[in-house]
Amino acid sequence: MSPSVFKFIPLQVFLFIVGICTYAQSVMAGQSHIFALVFTILCLQLSDAGTPTPLVIWHGMGDSCCNPLSMGRIMKMIEAEIPGIYILSLEIGNSFTEDTLNGFLMPVPEQIELACKTIRADANLQNGFNAMGFSQGAQFLRAIVQQCDGVKVYNLTSIGGQHQGVYGFPNCMGDDVVMCDYVRRMLNLGAYVPAVQNNLVQAEYWHDPINEDKYRSQCIFLPGVNNENVRNETYVSRLTSLNNFVMVKFLNDTMVQPQESEWFGFYAPGKDNQVLTLQETQLYQTDQLGLKTMDEAGKLVFLATEGEHLQFSNQWFIANIMPYLY
Repeated sequence: MSPSVFKFIPLQVFLFIVGICTYAQSVMAGQSHIFALVFTILCLQLSDAGTPTPLVIWHGMGDSCCNPLSMGRIMKMIEAEIPGIYILSLEIGNSFTEDTLNGFLMPVPEQIELACKTIRADANLQNGFNAMGFSQGAQFLRAIVQQCDGVKVYNLTSIGGQHQGVYGFPNCMGDDVVMCDYVRRMLNLGAYVPAVQNNLVQAEYWHDPINEDKYRSQCIFLPGVNNENVRNETYVSRLTSLNNFVMVKFLNDTMVQPQESEWFGFYAPGKDNQVLTLQETQLYQTDQLGLKTMDEAGKLVFLATEGEHLQFSNQWFIANIMPYLY
């Protein structure tokens, strides 16, 4: 669908509106209180129109909130296109190093709880915001939409997120080769062993299509947030309240298996060689999470780009993603 974009009003126009409103209010000082009140409300609405919608972003595995080569570059690009925008890049921990390690080691529910507290405590986000997640940060931000009380998200953009999980770990993002090797060894030992589930983030969205029952009963994050065991109506109502849920798939991705998980598809149950689109899955057909409702309302946006995992040009990002960040 075509994005519903509210064109950003330049700062000069915003200041002009505020000036006119202030002058008009002073002129009307002797007029009806009711008329003055209505005009004041109108002026406040016009003033708000000049403020860009804030943005919350969450980085992927092996990255940190403010790496100048990744999230830092993205933030600078957005700030150049939308002057005055407020951006919160979530940091899970007290340093860049902690943030990176927690992306491997801190249980996802604990990360969601910390991020939720950070967002709710931020005065700049009280009137709502857009959200954009990269790789695993995308499904974590979706959990914020569904689980975090008192927040309002307008558009959720998933850049290479694995919303049905992964079943394969061919490549590992980031510079920490030791951590990547550790992840592979732990998953090979048994992704659903409690010691692995509680100490390895990637195990918490490891989706074994051959052992669906074990996945649904022993995986501590993904089955719950996907409503695969119990239909949580709060999750459904909050997710379907989004204006748009944008999902980006990388057509040459060798990091995510299967790639279709980036569009909420996955392997057929009991098979690891047959991939279903979202619309072919039981999750969609039973509308267990509200995705069918969103699709029929035109709220699901499926974008694809050539390239490896999270590899895209500034030009592609500006043309395809920026409309959902205003």
